Amino acid sequence: MDCLFCKITSGELPSETIYEDDIVRVFLDIKPVSNGHMLVVPKKHFENALDIDDETLLHIRRITLKMYDLLKEKLGADGLTLCQNNNYGQAIKHYHLHLIPRYENDDTEFKPDRSKLADVKDVFDQLKD
Repeated sequence: MDCLFCKITSGELPSETIYEDDIVRVFLDIKPVSNGHMLVVPKKHFENALDIDDETLLHIRRITLKMYDLLKEKLGADGLTLCQNNNYGQAIKHYHLHLIPRYENDDTEFKPDRSKLADVKDVFDQLKD
């Protein structure tokens, strides 16, 4: 398989690994949004959240909490944004969870173009039917 994250989790390619066990490898993102931006990546290949098993997801959650504690302790993170893409917007087709540390006054914002968004009531009506 020619998957970048499979090569990283197997050790074939280098990474700035923060944590590793039998199930996941956690390493720093090479294009960080903030200091300490890291990825939690399962060693087994799953394309996205639509095909990953519950046991692996639960393990990822546990590791995420440990990494958040580490980010608060070592880097003074004030918060944490979690991001995981599926299909569109997913640059690498291997499940990975972004842990993006947030810092007071970091100016890291996710700014959608709200002029392109439908009215919330209209979207609600579409989804509830």
